[in-house]
Amino acid sequence: MNLLVTGGCGFIGSNFVRQLLAENDPSLGTLVNLDRLTYAGNPANLADLASDPRYVFVPGDIGDPALVARLLAEQAIDAVVNFAAETHVDRSIDSPEPFVQTNVVGTLRLLECSRQHWLKLPATRKSAFRFLHVSTDEVYGTLAPGAAPWNEDCPYAPNSPYAASKAASDHLVHAYRHTYGLPALITNCSNNYGPYQFPEKLIPLVTLNAIEGRPLPVYGDGQQVRDWLYVGDHCRAIRLVLQRGRAGETYNIGGLNEKPNLELVKTICALLDRKQPRADGKPHDTLITFVPDRPGHDRRYAIDCAKIRRELGWSPRASFVTGLEQTVDWYLAHRDWCREITEKRYARQRLGVALT
Repeated sequence: MNLLVTGGCGFIGSNFVRQLLAENDPSLGTLVNLDRLTYAGNPANLADLASDPRYVFVPGDIGDPALVARLLAEQAIDAVVNFAAETHVDRSIDSPEPFVQTNVVGTLRLLECSRQHWLKLPATRKSAFRFLHVSTDEVYGTLAPGAAPWNEDCPYAPNSPYAASKAASDHLVHAYRHTYGLPALITNCSNNYGPYQFPEKLIPLVTLNAIEGRPLPVYGDGQQVRDWLYVGDHCRAIRLVLQRGRAGETYNIGGLNEKPNLELVKTICALLDRKQPRADGKPHDTLITFVPDRPGHDRRYAIDCAKIRRELGWSPRASFVTGLEQTVDWYLAHRDWCREITEKRYARQRLGVALT
């Protein structure tokens, strides 16, 4: 199988590429990574794989039909895994248009190129072709305390420009499946964490700010609840959906770890108190600073992942305790990576308020 992975230099995409190539699966042919290298796309995430003969990196935009069509044909692509997206809610509030361009228009153009490519395939390859679109739980809106987690039949109710753009892209994927028969699948995941995550996200932001003695901004009262999914578990789930998921289906992927933001921040602080104590002897949680809440901030997200567990036998392997400690350890051990991406790619905002 030859794969086109879009957005493969980003957080989840780079972890997916790494995991897939590390398996040495003989059924894998060429893996083509198409990435526009926006602020969150970092080629350093995969630089050590450059010599792997199975891996091809192409800088470019999913919204460029000529480029996408050429790659699909020349590389004889058998499946597309679409990670390419603008993903940060705060950025979508400040400037929504790039989210529409990438997440909606870009996905539409990628779908249309994939459809045209699929139509030309010989029968055997055509029946095996898959288009897998990676989406988010934020398309479902917000949950009240005590409400049942979202399953695949829950209606969409996006509340931010980011969530609305992802909901629109999901609807386009459904439409291409229903109208044209394109063998497409969608995954909706909860909040990911792990190595290579861009430092505007909650866990790396808190970790890096804490070890530098900077304030740890917490929105509102800090009681916004998120379900945390270790990125390695998410990538395993995506691979299973690609291999054995039923075309036309949606699969929700959750970590089964609901935590209020404030509790998560305090847990990271406690880990750092043990691993890298402050020079002044004070606990890291004294750096916590409550800031005005984000406009329209969703109160709770939670995923019911019974379907993927039942149909594909997937379940998260990383406990929240072990996954979080491994993640904090990774950021402590990769200060050069953190410094490069924050100073060169994020200098204008310098790790500002960016909590989930």
